[in-house]
Amino acid sequence: MSRASSRPQSHTERSAQQSARFHIVIPARYGSTRLPGKPLLPLLGHPMIEWVHRRAQRAGAQRVLIATDDERIVAAARAFGATVQMTAATHPSGTDRIAEIARHERWDAADIVVNVQGDEPLLPPALIVQVVGVLARYPGADIATLATPLASMTELLDPNVVKVVTDAQQRALYFSRAPIPWSRDGAPSREPSQMMTSAARRHRGLYAYRVASLLRMAALPPSVLEQLEQLEQLRALENGMDIRVADAQCAPGPDVNTTADIAAVEALLAADPERP
Repeated sequence: MSRASSRPQSHTERSAQQSARFHIVIPARYGSTRLPGKPLLPLLGHPMIEWVHRRAQRAGAQRVLIATDDERIVAAARAFGATVQMTAATHPSGTDRIAEIARHERWDAADIVVNVQGDEPLLPPALIVQVVGVLARYPGADIATLATPLASMTELLDPNVVKVVTDAQQRALYFSRAPIPWSRDGAPSREPSQMMTSAARRHRGLYAYRVASLLRMAALPPSVLEQLEQLEQLRALENGMDIRVADAQCAPGPDVNTTADIAAVEALLAADPERP
């Protein structure tokens, strides 16, 4: 069966996408474990959060906000003209931080809010538009997100690469840092057999929520599987929420997780015709 994003959109789907009212929130926490102060990491002379914000602005949202727990990020965001709000320092996840913004802004329960990760300065705006369209296409869904094919056995086995499996209607069944799905009969030959299946997909951390669903999720306590895997989306699944997954229509671009990523990302940013 073809996946949700692999077929052309109908006129009805395009209309739903174009009429969907959505907001973007970029959660930016200063205390990154691997790269402390990552949102302010300079890339070609501009803080990373500025590159992320500029990409997000191109998607056509009603509002684009940065949500942070640190005054240094507030000062930097204001310096390049972004709307930024301080949030509590106690939030366990970006979802909880975004929920605080949604409550503060009093957004309508039916509105859509997109969580754009603060470490993706090369995120194509088209993917933001796509994930909004996926959620608009399924009125009963709570959350939408994107995936891409796994490129290698290394990715399948890497616990830093989150994998996702779905049902025939592209509802998420499970997200894991473990290699899923795993072919029992192909296990002895490993690489050739495990990578043959198109069910092996890499989750991309771009989410669109209905505001009502976002607030419901944030009100739930951290779940058992969420805490084991350190994946907040499992809280939604464990509580029966509907997450729809579509194949990303274009490459997301590399994010920044280590200092080794910086040079490659800067080279790609240098080619951006709308660079600051």
